[in-house]
Amino acid sequence: SGWKLVHADVLRAPINHPMLFAASIGTGVQIIVCGFLSVFFCALGFLSPANRGSIMMGMLCFFVITAGLAGYISARLFKTFGGSGWQRCTLLTALGFPGLCFSVFFILNILIWTYNSTGAVPVSSMLTILFLWFLISVPLVFIGAYKGYQQDVLEYPVVTSNIPRLIPEQEWYLHPVVTSMVFGILPFGASFVELFFIMSSVWMDQYYYVFGFLLLVMIILAITCAEMSILLTYFQLCKEDYHWWWRSFITAGSCAVYVFLYSMLYFTRLEANMMITYVMYISYMFIACLGLFLMTG
Repeated sequence: SGWKLVHADVLRAPINHPMLFAASIGTGVQIIVCGFLSVFFCALGFLSPANRGSIMMGMLCFFVITAGLAGYISARLFKTFGGSGWQRCTLLTALGFPGLCFSVFFILNILIWTYNSTGAVPVSSMLTILFLWFLISVPLVFIGAYKGYQQDVLEYPVVTSNIPRLIPEQEWYLHPVVTSMVFGILPFGASFVELFFIMSSVWMDQYYYVFGFLLLVMIILAITCAEMSILLTYFQLCKEDYHWWWRSFITAGSCAVYVFLYSMLYFTRLEANMMITYVMYISYMFIACLGLFLMTG
């Protein structure tokens, strides 16, 4: 059958942006661990929405603490791909997603200041975030990357051939856009109901307390994304297409696209009447959906 014909190419390193792929995997694992720890401690009652800011501070601390894990995984995966210059991969892991989040947050905070709003974050809090990022998170990423690059490369059960196999022309239904849109529906559907209550809690000042059920939904979401990626990879290999690294990542992460589209529909419930409200909502939801994309991918 088709998948047996590509046994010597199936574990060939991705040809497009292997450094970005390794950094995305490392950051995604960091977000997964941070998310599960946050929801787990919320379910135990250590973090409560009744204590204003405790959940956000807990998530920030967990994200900083797990930075070493992101550096370790990205560096070891990048070494397995045969990449050189692990320092650049580590910098991309340490500054990529956190840098984008901080930049958006900083720009939006400046816009809020111009409106003289009391919701603006003070300068001292911004400096605290920078302290956690550059003096704790970034060093942890480099320490983890150094440990990861010292490890042996991941051993594959098959030997990769020196000459890449020619990939036959694929059917239209195996196009990356088609597969991403189709296979992303099921993970979105698995968390759709809970997503509504989370959005209401964030944007409509409603309290959310059922963190035990949210933890169960996160486990179901993780299993669903893994099964969708495995199923698509099997279909792809049966058609003798061994470029599965990015395809499996994007397919599972495509549920974030549906979440973003749903957030745009949910925005109609907020009755916004100021331009700053549109900018803040779209920017924050974009960052949240990008984190979900990395996590599910």
